[in-house]
Amino acid sequence: MFQATIALPPRRRGLYDVTREIDGVVSQSGATTGLCHVFLQHTSASLVIQENADPSVRRDLEDWMARAVVDGDPRFEHRSEGPDDMSAHVRTAITHTDLTIPVTGGRLALGTWQGVYLYEHRARSHRRRLVITVLGG
Repeated sequence: MFQATIALPPRRRGLYDVTREIDGVVSQSGATTGLCHVFLQHTSASLVIQENADPSVRRDLEDWMARAVVDGDPRFEHRSEGPDDMSAHVRTAITHTDLTIPVTGGRLALGTWQGVYLYEHRARSHRRRLVITVLGG
């Protein structure tokens, strides 16, 4: 078993490919076969596996999310940190804060067009941390 925490640079709302950072931890672990669990230590961002070839997929996803979960929705009571506060929490609730990915041949066993993305739901930049645990041998 191997575990590492990585701090990601501050980023504004959007999807950011973190596959390389996670794969680096898998490589450090020395595991050739097993599982990689990634946990995001936050409640206003999430993790998704998404297509990494065509950026329009990520733009369309963000466009859909903006229509589905509107910043400043008057039905939201929680607004401690601004109009995007509760909408960020709802976006996180309908996505994921953790992922488990197989490890094969010492690398993440992602499909050809798959990447792991940090999905930042806040309009302002925020620092985020990932706890990555690799189980295997």
